[in-house]
Amino acid sequence: MTSILKKFDLSGRVAVVTGGAGLLGAEFCRTLAEVGAAVVVADVNQPAASRVAQQLQESGFRATGIGVDVTRPESTQGMVGQTLNAFGRLDILVNSAAMDPKFDTNSIGTGASGAFEDYPLEAWKQALDVNLTGMFLACQAAVRPMLSQGDGVIINLCSIYGLAGPDQRLYEREGQPPRYKPVYYSVTKAGVLGLTNYLATYYAGKNIRVNALTPGGVFNGHDEEFLKAYSARSVLGRMAEKDEMNGALLFLASDASAYMTGANLVVDGGWTAW
Repeated sequence: MTSILKKFDLSGRVAVVTGGAGLLGAEFCRTLAEVGAAVVVADVNQPAASRVAQQLQESGFRATGIGVDVTRPESTQGMVGQTLNAFGRLDILVNSAAMDPKFDTNSIGTGASGAFEDYPLEAWKQALDVNLTGMFLACQAAVRPMLSQGDGVIINLCSIYGLAGPDQRLYEREGQPPRYKPVYYSVTKAGVLGLTNYLATYYAGKNIRVNALTPGGVFNGHDEEFLKAYSARSVLGRMAEKDEMNGALLFLASDASAYMTGANLVVDGGWTAW
């Protein structure tokens, strides 16, 4: 019987993290590297991906940074090709790339209030392309070498707003025009769960496991009013720190979760337990 600690060891495995230069993506890259995986930091911001990879290399880990536009099939296929050229295999795909209006302030339509009634069609389409089609394309490209190898793990990042509608009261500010979490975020994140379940069952018997990880709100310089309002709604009374998803991510990536597929691991401080 394998020891429980050995089950978390990813030595000899290769992981690709899309959105790897982001707030959580960079954390995931370091976590996977620390337990032995070679890591491909893939991000639309290629210089940022290279910086994250360089930091890992300076710490003695195997890593490379590449640019990828997950909305383009030739780019996701190129991401997988570069991974195979660099490390010879692909064992783990973490789909962390996504648009979020909190962080993507220059994206189409995010300067508006986010009101549903007049939400721009182009903003809707762009978000679907990144958050859902991008995940579809990354999975489609990555699963081919996994099938050839006879195993693989895919982890799709969801959100509590894919499980429940946003509490729009969190975004209200006295004396200011109304602001809303836009419709695309909940819709695309709910779609992530559908894609996860589909792939898990589609690859039944192929030794390819597909699960979702659903974080709650992660603190990233939020203003005091939002922090107070969010914390009041959380059972644990606070937002998550950026490293508090790492344990769940490692569990899903490793053999410690070998009997899990088609599952959604929620790490939300109790937000959805009320």
